[in-house]
Amino acid sequence: MPAKLILSMDGVVIKEYALNKERITIGRKPHNDIAIDNLAVSSEHAAVITILNDSFFEDLNSTNGSLVNGTPTLKHFLQNNDVIEIGKYKLKYLNDQPTQTSAADFEKTMVLRAPVKSSAPSAAATGAQSAKYEATTQFNATSPRAETRPHVPQAAPAAAAPAAPIAVIQILNGPNLGKELELIKNLTTLGKPGVQVAVLARRPHGYFITHVEGGSFPLVNGSTIGEQPHQLNDHDVIELAGIKMEFYLKA
Repeated sequence: MPAKLILSMDGVVIKEYALNKERITIGRKPHNDIAIDNLAVSSEHAAVITILNDSFFEDLNSTNGSLVNGTPTLKHFLQNNDVIEIGKYKLKYLNDQPTQTSAADFEKTMVLRAPVKSSAPSAAATGAQSAKYEATTQFNATSPRAETRPHVPQAAPAAAAPAAPIAVIQILNGPNLGKELELIKNLTTLGKPGVQVAVLARRPHGYFITHVEGGSFPLVNGSTIGEQPHQLNDHDVIELAGIKMEFYLKA
């Protein structure tokens, strides 16, 4: 069974929503998947992104904010029985399927930003753990040789040899021109919070990009992707938050 959200107010269940598509929006306007007609709710208040068995919540810079389990929250990796609060309304997340992404991995992917200021050299500290962190979560590594850095610990090569090719994102403009990132996680979030954010999802049958945040949708080969997940092909060019990047598959 797919995960679901149970909408309630004052302990009374109003409606149940199956998370049967990749992006579910929550807001006051009727075009949202979960429309809550209340002035405390922003026009497009929040979104829930579901990839395989994993879901995460993101507040879309709403006026009054959102709570998850009683805590003000912008982004949250959802786990079974989590409760989202928007105004007087509650959305309980139910998912009895095992997740494929840990909360720690989710937090790492969320810090990815394409258009960032150059970081100090200390960002590429020492040790295998630092090297792995840089290659998997830091798109703003200062070294142009990020591609050649050993991003996998020595013990991993045997396990990291899947039959399917590994996808890579390469920056084509801006201060990070030439930087590359291997998409080794199930979920990788790219963009600039508050401007434009998208999720790249690795699935058994390919890689997909989904819009998460921002007033406009990302472009792929010059065309907008819209609200639905868009499958990426080898050498597609993505435009996101003013940054162009090429998606390609490593042989």
